[in-house]
Amino acid sequence: MRAIAIGILTFFSMFLTVAGAQSGERWAGLPAFPAMPAPKVSGMADVNDIRMYYAEYGEGDPILFIHGGLGNTGVWGRQIAEFARDHLVIVADSRGHGRSTRSQQSFGYDLMTSDYVALLDYLKIDKVTLVGWSDGGIIGIDMAMRYPEKLTRVIAQAANVTTDGVKPDVLSNKTFNEYISVAGEQYRKLSPTPNEYDAFVTQISQMWATQPNWTAMELGKITLPVTLAIGDHDEAVKLDHTEMMAKEIPGAKLVILKDASHFAMLQDPAGYNAMIRDAMTGR
Repeated sequence: MRAIAIGILTFFSMFLTVAGAQSGERWAGLPAFPAMPAPKVSGMADVNDIRMYYAEYGEGDPILFIHGGLGNTGVWGRQIAEFARDHLVIVADSRGHGRSTRSQQSFGYDLMTSDYVALLDYLKIDKVTLVGWSDGGIIGIDMAMRYPEKLTRVIAQAANVTTDGVKPDVLSNKTFNEYISVAGEQYRKLSPTPNEYDAFVTQISQMWATQPNWTAMELGKITLPVTLAIGDHDEAVKLDHTEMMAKEIPGAKLVILKDASHFAMLQDPAGYNAMIRDAMTGR
């Protein structure tokens, strides 16, 4: 009996150790894209030289959510469910991503930013809070520099402002590679050119090789409230790079997302949504 009791105690000790390790490692997994709520309005907008998918939810002060590279609006399902309760939420698939088309024109953050400015004009929305993840955060910073009249504030998670802000070993990370695979599956389901994922990745990779490349002087001209968030286990963006951004952008606030990675909006939606609400109230 004593041996059995010791065995049971050992089992529960091992169980608690494993459970504790797992609960502390949510940053190491990639949760599935959540189910999307039914939009109030959705469609395809003719902007610049592409057709851009967009959707609107809820009513109130507008928030524009911009996804990261290779992704689509589906990453924002839990944010839409939360913020559509008291805001007008706008999401869109960036050029070449998701349901949106792409052209032969070279990808550039300036071009992608102009797409979103054109989309806001198409929707007759004067000014938004912009929440951007990864490439979406970069677009947000670009818009803050070049189109500040379109913005109330920018909340940028896992953005970089120079190419050396990206970790050199990101493509050897298991979670990041899982995301690339999932993004490919999503592309094949949603894109009007479902068999061209590799060509799309090649085209956008040419942008990533040299952009963004902004100077401290350019960042120093931003006058809008900016919140910079990064997961404490981000696979792609260097923490000290984000700290540098917070130093160079006047008045910027730095938020470290606990036990989260590049995919914090999926891993900790409650904490992510709280971060956004705090930023919107100036906390």
